[in-house]
Amino acid sequence: MSKSAAAARAWLMKSEPDVFSFADLRKCKSEPWSGVRNYQARNFMRDEMRVGDLVLFYHSSCEEPGVQGLGRVASKPYPDPTQFDRKHDSFEPRATKDKPVWWLVDVAWDADFARPVTLTMLRAEQKLSSMVMLRPGNRLSITPVTATECNVIQRLGR
Repeated sequence: MSKSAAAARAWLMKSEPDVFSFADLRKCKSEPWSGVRNYQARNFMRDEMRVGDLVLFYHSSCEEPGVQGLGRVASKPYPDPTQFDRKHDSFEPRATKDKPVWWLVDVAWDADFARPVTLTMLRAEQKLSSMVMLRPGNRLSITPVTATECNVIQRLGR
């Protein structure tokens, strides 16, 4: 990890691969992380994420869940446009342009792992035992990752 990357925070961001996969991100290079409808996940994007923060891209709700590779937060937070689209599944009737409810950041592809870091691998690693994503009952699509956890996961992906 470079010196600037070490200073950045890290996040685990989940996506279902049949909706938007890591391969999709690699192909398009950067994508708005739209459609998040959980307040805590929204607050992470709106209040805590910074451009350059590392993203561990995690495939969920699939045959073999796990971290597929690395991305970066590529924008400052801005209102999620899907909340204003009456035809979109993520439409939010309470939202106005002056008072948006939902926010997002753009995520950019950064690097592939040599191999996915599966959920089984994450659970087997003692240094990851306190990881937020692995806590019982956690269903958040975005969770913070410590520097140690991030380093361990990157090592496992090599």
